Order: sequence, then C-alpha cells, then structure tokens
Amino acid sequence: MTTLATVENLALELPEHQRATLAMHILDSLPGLFSEPDGGLAEAKRRDAELDDNPSMGLTLAEFDQKILSRRTR
Repeated sequence: MTTLATVENLALELPEHQRATLAMHILDSLPGLFSEPDGGLAEAKRRDAELDDNPSMGLTLAEFDQKILSRRTR
C-alpha cells in the first residue's frame, strides 16, 4: 500500500472532529485559492453576473442545506 493510501486510511478512521482538524491543517498548508491581486473579486463578480443571467443555476438555502446534509450522512 502506498504512503498516501496508508495515511488516507488512517485519517478516515479518526473521529469526525479530528478529521476536520486534520483537514483544516492540510488546507492551511496549501497556497491560497485566490492568488489574484484582487483576492478573487473579479471571479465573484463574474459568478454573480452569471447567476443574474441564469437564476436557475443557483440553489435555495434549503437546497444547499439538503446537499450538505446528504454529504455528511455518507
């Protein structure tokens, strides 16, 4: 088994709180998602305009909550 697979298997055996803490540490070790000079503002404006043009692309809060809930119960 590769080191990555071993680490992943061990991590998945951790309780939820410890997995979340580990995930946070790993994500914090990566470079920022938005490395643009505007901090991602142009991307946010583009997505906002896209939703204005096609509101059906968006989710209601209830739909969003349901998607999150369904992911957590896997």
